[in-house]
Amino acid sequence: MAASLQAAATLMQPTKIGVQGRSAVQLRPSPSVCRAFGVEHGGARVTLSLQADVKDLTQKCADAAKVAGFALATSALVVSGVSAEGVPKRLTYDEIQSKTYLEVKGTGTANQCPTIDGGVEKFAYKPGKYNVKKLCLEPTSFTVKAEGVSKNAPPEFQNTKLMTRLTYTLDEIEGPLEVSPDGTVKFEEKDGIDYAAVTVQLPGGERVPFLFTIKQLVASGKPESFSGKFLVPSYRGSSFLDPKGRGGSSGYDNAVALPAGGRGDEEELTKENIKNTSSSTGKITLSVTKSKPESGELIGVFESIQPSDTDLGAKTPKDVKIQGIWYAQLE
Repeated sequence: MAASLQAAATLMQPTKIGVQGRSAVQLRPSPSVCRAFGVEHGGARVTLSLQADVKDLTQKCADAAKVAGFALATSALVVSGVSAEGVPKRLTYDEIQSKTYLEVKGTGTANQCPTIDGGVEKFAYKPGKYNVKKLCLEPTSFTVKAEGVSKNAPPEFQNTKLMTRLTYTLDEIEGPLEVSPDGTVKFEEKDGIDYAAVTVQLPGGERVPFLFTIKQLVASGKPESFSGKFLVPSYRGSSFLDPKGRGGSSGYDNAVALPAGGRGDEEELTKENIKNTSSSTGKITLSVTKSKPESGELIGVFESIQPSDTDLGAKTPKDVKIQGIWYAQLE
């Protein structure tokens, strides 16, 4: 980087000018200097006085060299920062298990699902009953269906910015898997770390919290595409109290500042007073992209659509589309 800064400064230094006496001299500018100061290059000649104009040109060249050096330094820092913050290499299950806590800490590996080394690019398991272990789902993108930024734009799935830490991966999920003679599969989710609270931000600045989950999933179909519905619990429980002290199973019935039987019972405030903690449903589609029967491993991709948080019934939920990769072991 130091060599780059020195080269930039050398290129921007003014050319030595040989003159006789104190009379005016004519200089033929180089194309690089012309471009630096906005002067068209051609047959034009620049007339400078020896005592004033040459001093002014020297000062401008020195300032330009400083700007060029700062730009090079900034670009070097940006490039080095991108390399340092890059996505870590995806590891196999055995490679992850061989690492210590300090080797994994702060690298982002803990939020990644394992991959498979080798294997075949299809579902290569015989018909029968299996037990899924270590099922891991790692989202790679979150989009939310909302109205467009432009006026009268129809609702569409928009890209979002993740506002929470890298703690959104589901892991250690278990359940039975049945492979039928006709090649169809059926999976039922039974246990594991099957939910994670996530918050994303829309381009307009609105933040959308939701509970990424596959609770009680029952999915069936061909290995290339098997899908099913799952339960989406309430983002907050019935004992949660809002800023006015209202809750589902505890707290006030109405806002303290509103008299009972008065404005607190008006229709537009009912959804704020009566908390709703009922669950909703989502749908997920999984696809097997690679399998390794000798080690009992599977990997694939998934796409899930589920509702967002309703603020205990006070807001209309938005559709959240989650896409990512998954990993599992069969026994």
